[in-house]
Amino acid sequence: MGGFHPAHLALLCFAVLLLALVLFSLFLHGGWRRVGELYREHFSQRHRERQLVATVAFFLSFAIVRLLTHSIRAGRGPFHNIQAGGLHIHHLVWGILLLLIVGYGWLSQIGSDIRGRSHWPGRIMSLLYGVGAALTLDEFALWLNLQDVYWQRQGRESVDAVLLFGTLLVIGVLGGHFFHSIAREAMRPVHLEHGRRIRG
Repeated sequence: MGGFHPAHLALLCFAVLLLALVLFSLFLHGGWRRVGELYREHFSQRHRERQLVATVAFFLSFAIVRLLTHSIRAGRGPFHNIQAGGLHIHHLVWGILLLLIVGYGWLSQIGSDIRGRSHWPGRIMSLLYGVGAALTLDEFALWLNLQDVYWQRQGRESVDAVLLFGTLLVIGVLGGHFFHSIAREAMRPVHLEHGRRIRG
């Protein structure tokens, strides 16, 4: 059955608790000013900050959507499925719309490094991208099977897709600079050899 396994929920709660403890410890040893200094030190490049914002938005949105869908299915809380003329509007529709908006915005260079000095357009576009990707991939099994299998065994495909894409985002945030350097070093002998052939 698709959805959060209790072990996944426990792991998510543990990760949030661990992050809260780290932030509290930093606050005790220098306050939020020190946290701000560390943030600016590690995410001074705009593209790295955009990757971080998108990654955090992606995982938070996925967790919130899963909790909401479980509460809707159980009939708890004020939330319910969105219906239009008897048609259930799945949340991947909102995800696709967000991704289209972000894509068009980036085509218009909104939130890129090319226009403006403010970081906020890039942060907002990255946030929307992370949310849109989470809403869309949470129903990956639906658009793969062309039927609503969210609560069936095939629904697990959505969780797998989210984990794979989330891993890619985390690698980009944590190891993007490293892997870029590796690729540059790997290409260097090719360029040197090509240069020798031209000179020879």
